[in-house]
Amino acid sequence: MQGSANLNLMIKAARKAGRSLVKDFREVENLQVSAKGPGDFVTKADREAERIIKEELRGARPSYGWVGEETGEEAGEDPTRRWLVDPLDGTTNFLHGLPHWCVSIALEHKGEIVSAVVFDPAKDEMYRAEKGQGAWMNESRIRVSGRRHMIEAIFATGVPFGGRATLPATLQDLARLMPVCAGVRRWGAAALDLAYVAAGRYDGYWERGLNSWDMAAGLLLVKEAGGFVGPVREGRDMLESGSIIAGNGELYEPLCKILREPA
Repeated sequence: MQGSANLNLMIKAARKAGRSLVKDFREVENLQVSAKGPGDFVTKADREAERIIKEELRGARPSYGWVGEETGEEAGEDPTRRWLVDPLDGTTNFLHGLPHWCVSIALEHKGEIVSAVVFDPAKDEMYRAEKGQGAWMNESRIRVSGRRHMIEAIFATGVPFGGRATLPATLQDLARLMPVCAGVRRWGAAALDLAYVAAGRYDGYWERGLNSWDMAAGLLLVKEAGGFVGPVREGRDMLESGSIIAGNGELYEPLCKILREPA
């Protein structure tokens, strides 16, 4: 895939941040860690990765707006374009030495995600997509799975922690879904969950209570890989509501039907 100048810039920034994160991951016991909420930690590595990405992206496109997990939102001179960045999705995995975390970068234009990068440095897997150009992992084009029966499907979600308000709804989701599918996985990195749906590793994914930077890149990957995405509650904006359902063409509607049942 020959990417645009913006996509190549995103890939470069993700790789540079990934190198910094891998270096810190190897010395995870020595990381300086500070708590910013129950079960939600921010690390020195996280902040440094965002600094690197911001320097690369805003240095090359100073007029674009910015939304970053650590540094918040900044308006740009160009009101139609902004970056949405999660420098380290899967922070808790990272802190525990679990090699399942990623860098997520998306570019939004006039309210629509048009370019996406999700980079898994621990496995050296670079997922990328641009609107209308398909989805790729490294040099291979990826597609959502072709499974057609719920009982054969594996889904992913995030189970809320630390007493979050979305826990009861998620437990109800699990009670409805688990008896009719092959399994549910909770790996703790929303952007990678969506990338795995795009690559056909998962057949679907859902979650509530996400931030825009958690899902922005992943939702484009799924769409460009031939899948479908939508909010848990119909009529809501995914990035604003923080809820998403994603799936392949055969199982998206059955998954929505289960998850959208009234409590």
